[in-house]
Amino acid sequence: MKFAFLFPGQGSQSIGMMQGLDALTVVRDTFAEASAILGQDLWVLITEGPVEQLNLTVNTQPVMLVAGVATYRAWLEQGGRAPDVMAGHSLGEYSALVAAGALTLQDALPLVRLRATAMQSAVAEGVGAMAAILGLDDEIVRAVCAEAAQGEVLEAVNFNSPGQVVIAGHKAAVERGMVLAKEKGAKRALPLPVSVPSHCALMRPAAEQLAAALANVAIQPPQIPVLHNADVAAYTDPDQIRDALARQLYSPVRWVESVQAMAHDGVALAAECGPGKVLAGLTKRIDERVAATALISVDAITEFKTLIG
Repeated sequence: MKFAFLFPGQGSQSIGMMQGLDALTVVRDTFAEASAILGQDLWVLITEGPVEQLNLTVNTQPVMLVAGVATYRAWLEQGGRAPDVMAGHSLGEYSALVAAGALTLQDALPLVRLRATAMQSAVAEGVGAMAAILGLDDEIVRAVCAEAAQGEVLEAVNFNSPGQVVIAGHKAAVERGMVLAKEKGAKRALPLPVSVPSHCALMRPAAEQLAAALANVAIQPPQIPVLHNADVAAYTDPDQIRDALARQLYSPVRWVESVQAMAHDGVALAAECGPGKVLAGLTKRIDERVAATALISVDAITEFKTLIG
């Protein structure tokens, strides 16, 4: 039976986020390895906080990368086999590429910290915003963005599940978009507590910085296909992977299409590889052909091993 691993991105971090797997030496060792690479105690950060520090994007992105990789290593150590395909939501794409052998953790950690710094510096505090629009078709959300932009940037940037789309851009444009979405019949329009308007045109300066850094990073052909957010395609050529990672910063996260592509390819089971259950929940809403779970404990790993047979 074909199965996929899904790696979460920002938003799934919390104090105690590795609680179900923290007794495993491989998990602690992975965090120790990462802490040595960055010169920062990431284990203390995720177990003790403070939460304000954990939620800074320059910390959240490396932490989520390590959490995904540590969970994958735990899966392998517990006797799990490699999945048929992988995908990661936004930052999670880097976790997937490390797990697939395309990037080393040594290279990926400074890269995602640079990614976070570039994203934060691309837009001044208070200039950008993001909001979740619930209960509208994708096309209507796109039309709302076009109408509410009024010369500013406003784009649909995360297609997370049917009827759940995130918009991003200039703060005033996002606020106009929220009002218009409600007028068009949205059930809810919720501002997101973020300081960076990810995956929209405002991130192009950050993408240029990231592309320059990626040019100097060794990338191997992945041993397991990784579906990229920007294209819903898997690449073996390192330059195509570099390009997809750079474009990802200002391109929509096409999560719905990614899950549908896996289902179309015969994937019947998916496991979220990292803290939380966000992607497992989205997957269930996207395609009923794919049963999804989350590897948040040793028991969950054992159960999923039984499921895949």
